[in-house]
Amino acid sequence: MQIYDCKVNHLTNPLGFRMTRTVFSWKVKNAIGKQQTEARIQVAADEKMTQILNDTGWSKELDSLASSVEVELKPTTRYYWNVSVRSNASVKNEAGDMITEEATGAVQWFETGKREQPWTGKWITCNNKEARHPIFEKEICLKKEVEKARLYICGLGLYESYYNGKRIGDEYLTPYSNDYTQWVQYQTYDVTNLIGEAAGITSGNKISIILGNGWYKGRFGFSEEGKNGYWGKEWKLIAELQLFYKDGTSEIIGTDDSWTVKRSNITFSNLYDGEHQDDTLETIPEELAVFCDAPEGTLSDRMSLPVRMHETFKPVKLLHTPAGEEVFDLGQEFAGIFTLRVQEPKGTKIHIQTGEVLQNDNFYNDNLRSAKSEYIYISDGKEHILMPHFTYFGYRYVKVEGVHDLKKEDFTGIALYSEMKEAGQLETGNPLVNRLVENARWGLKSNFIDVPTDCPQRDERLGWTGDAQVFSPTATYLEDTYAFYAKYLYDMGKEQSHRGGKVADVIPSPGVDSTACVWGDAACIMPWNLYLFYGDKAILEDQFESMKSWVDYVRKVDGDNHGWRYVFHYGDWLALDNPNPGPETVMGGTDEEFIANLYYAVSAGLVAKAAGVIGKKAEQEEYQKLSEEQFEIVKKEYYSPTGRCCIKTQTALLLTLKYNLSGNEELVKNQLRKLYEKNNGKLKTGFVGTPLMCNILSDNGMEDIAYGLLLNEEYPGWLYEVKLGATTVWERWNSLLPDGTISGIGMNSMNHYSYGSIVEWMFRHGAGINTVDNMPGLRKISMAPTPNPELGFMNASYDSSCGTYKCGWKLLSDDEIQITAEVPFGGQAELILPYAPKEIFEDKDNLVTANVKDGICILEPGTYEIQYKLTKSMKKEFSLDSTCRELLKNAEIKAFMDEEKWDVPLQYLGNTVNEMHELFPPAAPEERMERLEEFLVNFNNR
Repeated sequence: MQIYDCKVNHLTNPLGFRMTRTVFSWKVKNAIGKQQTEARIQVAADEKMTQILNDTGWSKELDSLASSVEVELKPTTRYYWNVSVRSNASVKNEAGDMITEEATGAVQWFETGKREQPWTGKWITCNNKEARHPIFEKEICLKKEVEKARLYICGLGLYESYYNGKRIGDEYLTPYSNDYTQWVQYQTYDVTNLIGEAAGITSGNKISIILGNGWYKGRFGFSEEGKNGYWGKEWKLIAELQLFYKDGTSEIIGTDDSWTVKRSNITFSNLYDGEHQDDTLETIPEELAVFCDAPEGTLSDRMSLPVRMHETFKPVKLLHTPAGEEVFDLGQEFAGIFTLRVQEPKGTKIHIQTGEVLQNDNFYNDNLRSAKSEYIYISDGKEHILMPHFTYFGYRYVKVEGVHDLKKEDFTGIALYSEMKEAGQLETGNPLVNRLVENARWGLKSNFIDVPTDCPQRDERLGWTGDAQVFSPTATYLEDTYAFYAKYLYDMGKEQSHRGGKVADVIPSPGVDSTACVWGDAACIMPWNLYLFYGDKAILEDQFESMKSWVDYVRKVDGDNHGWRYVFHYGDWLALDNPNPGPETVMGGTDEEFIANLYYAVSAGLVAKAAGVIGKKAEQEEYQKLSEEQFEIVKKEYYSPTGRCCIKTQTALLLTLKYNLSGNEELVKNQLRKLYEKNNGKLKTGFVGTPLMCNILSDNGMEDIAYGLLLNEEYPGWLYEVKLGATTVWERWNSLLPDGTISGIGMNSMNHYSYGSIVEWMFRHGAGINTVDNMPGLRKISMAPTPNPELGFMNASYDSSCGTYKCGWKLLSDDEIQITAEVPFGGQAELILPYAPKEIFEDKDNLVTANVKDGICILEPGTYEIQYKLTKSMKKEFSLDSTCRELLKNAEIKAFMDEEKWDVPLQYLGNTVNEMHELFPPAAPEERMERLEEFLVNFNNR
């Protein structure tokens, strides 16, 4: 029995993080027992766990998903803890006696930040008219032998810190992004070892901190103010080096006006335009730092996860383009920085630019709009390894000018993103689909740089709430997102607090004050998603005021005349069903008023659910009533007495099914099928419909349409972009045209994760690892894998908050399947075997079918496998009762029909050949029908 993945507040051994409570969680594997019967948490002041501060004792109430334990926290203090677990099994001890299975996990720790401790260090600045970025320095005199040392620091816009020239920590783009008028994060670094290296050196030790512009002071956002620093105009620094000596004394060295300032050779930086460094510049005389006003926001313990270096990429090619350029192809689009080894004559200008795609085999970055996305270096004649400090790029291609003998081995691309643990893996028998899964993962990594952004490359990189909301379930299947999203939602609540509950379209908001349905509804949908995945009600407690204030804001705007409908909404953004399509069309065809009113009802319902979970009965009743009233308004306004939806779009009908808006679901399903048939089995959905689409189709027995959409290799579809070489997910269905030409530059990103939400469906329905709403934290899941012959197999694993679930299927032949499953300690799965014969459930020797209720296999913790003959052959059979579209999708059949001069009118693509013969005989004459039937019989019998 092994206890693992022990966390406090969903963080592993956190240093200096914000702690309003201490919630402990853990997982168990390799146990003989199946369930936890008791657990015990101990918190101590020492690593040997002798100075116990809190001991819960053995308790049946402690939940491995989330157990809140009271700990009286002091500032700047390290605490140690462990958890012990007993299972429902008995084991023999060394003496041969039977005892309860029990294990104790390894000792973990967490360390508080300064919390309410006053700062000794003061905010300081320098001459801000000088463009060269400042380096603040202080000489340190180590008086005694150091036992422990901590650096508490915040530098605005961005900072990097060094001790005796060695970098402190491995984080980038600190102190990260938030609304600096509301709160400002500082970071805590354990510098004990770094300072220990200087033991015995009483003078000459120096701490150095260089500042950049970043989100705070650089160009950022859409507003005019954002062109030259939306939140601030001057560099600011506060820091404390706390030294604890072995003799029991301590010392704090804080920022003040005794610190000196020298100038770096970095002459320019911002996130959009890159960085400039000139190593030919002369040294400027040092100056003294001066005191300055603190930023408006409260200086607070951190919440942001560390942004660190992760994967590295060597160029797969050095291209010499038709335009005479030298361009590296990294083979993968990602977000981050790079290193480049150079040695050029003094004064040489080296110019590096990044882009996402090539055009006409030449370097291209027009779709970055005004973002220059460049690095400029002026050489001093010496060898250097160039690496940006205060910017990042979203790129695959790199154009380099000014290097006389450019080599692939001299360049390395470096991915930067917030530190998260991988949670899910998924593989199929289709290489294009596997690439799609990786594209979604790389879209996540590229856009999870502290904030869930829309894109990492152009002059935007903003935390659009709509994008974050629709992708959050997919992201959580792929990565452990709790702490990452908790920080984003905290940002959201902070911004709402001074906007009367309104959720700005982007969080943090550099001057964007607009709001809209679906986007603003992230305030309710995202906390609820996290609760369902993790089972920790703390996220609802933390965000309840945010959730409620958003619905209250909508209620106020709505008033007595449905005013919420009539403000601007994005609706089904970028859908393809606008009645007046065009290359710059962004609005979908689904009535924005319908979507606005519906999501108002949905969010009110989520507030009611959250209130129920955290024990707020009055609010639960109030918002449940409001939700029901709004759902009724939607039904009366947009549905006929027979249950027909008056908005005839794919998205409207999908929403109808998801929220049970019609009293005639069969009618709605038939309507929906006809819409897909009319559009040749392809989607027309946008930001609202697409993330929900395949899940709703599968929930309503239309897996065939869902798989058809997934596997479509033509525009519009996911595999269309994969076949065109995409390594991330595009913003538009046609970001590139079939010939590789970019479709437009006004709003066209090749790295926009929203449509990557199809991966959620692949986990839930394709592989069959599906959450159950009334069992938060995945204590119990639904397994209903859906086999498909074009994939051949699908295997998924998900390391949930309960432990690792696995589910997979493999077609051994056209009529035989293998199902595998794994359920973690403390979990349970309800497995529905696809196309299983009745007699299979009578086999009680197989663990899969040992416990069956109403045709559902109840799986306790363990590993499972079963093989059986299918009641439905997976072999694709074709006949005259196949639709014309199905026949023409098969290349061999299409070639025969072309040879036979079949010309199928567009309106009959969704009809069978027999139906077409009935409706319009000239399109399907009898003699050709006979020849086609004979061909199909032979084709099926091969």
